[in-house]
Amino acid sequence: MVRHGFVAGLVAAIALAGASIAFIAASRARAQRAAAPAAAEVALPQAPVHTITEVLIDHPGPPPALGARRTAAVAAHHHAARPPTEVLSVRGGRTVALRNRPGGRVIALLSDRSAFGSPTTLSVAARRGRWAGVPSPALRNGRLGWVDTGDGALRHTKVNVRLIVRLSHRRLELRIRGRLARSIPVAIGRSGSSTPTGRFSVTDEIVGGRFGPYYGCCILALSGHQPHRPPGWTGGDRLAIHGTNAPSSIGTPSSAGCLRAADRDLHVLIRRVPLGTPVVIRP
Repeated sequence: MVRHGFVAGLVAAIALAGASIAFIAASRARAQRAAAPAAAEVALPQAPVHTITEVLIDHPGPPPALGARRTAAVAAHHHAARPPTEVLSVRGGRTVALRNRPGGRVIALLSDRSAFGSPTTLSVAARRGRWAGVPSPALRNGRLGWVDTGDGALRHTKVNVRLIVRLSHRRLELRIRGRLARSIPVAIGRSGSSTPTGRFSVTDEIVGGRFGPYYGCCILALSGHQPHRPPGWTGGDRLAIHGTNAPSSIGTPSSAGCLRAADRDLHVLIRRVPLGTPVVIRP
């Protein structure tokens, strides 16, 4: 009986000692935390801003990283969201007045055929009610003329094709329904006769050597003009995308202002680009 009581007392003493040691250790830890300097606040990292980039799909290469695929998807969505472009063409035998503003002064009369014999086709760049603002060869670069779409002389269609030229890259992009279908290297205007920037449209498509070998297989005439023709130039001032008899010049600043491309690329453009397609030339 005495031995049992002695053992029980010994166990209780050991437990009490352990509790005291734990209490002392916890107290020291709290004191150390209180004495330690506060840690500096760390700012949360900012989410990365993804730059929308153009993806050239006609040049094979290694598969892009996940981030690149995500960026490409954002770019594709951005371009795919663009609505189709309204295009007007003058009905056969009719004439349309081109005005300086909606309901304003007549500055040109447009027949049903262009200067090169194509159906007169206009790309709508702005709308004010029944009035449509269009680029035209009858105007200076950067200007819009206005036509009345309610008089029955114009046929309405839409195109899902755009041409975008990036002069700094020396490339032309064919976009169909917002997606890049082909990226084409081009020669651009040389110093002193630079290619003008702005919004234009395709007015004519000419196949064959009608204008000589200097223009290659094909010409896509645009609504714009070359404002800085080189001295001694005997050709016209119309801006165009055309071929060349000097293929090594493609990708260089060597033209009198037009855009030169290889015949194989021009054949693709002739097949896939309708009249009235908008053309945006960027620096």
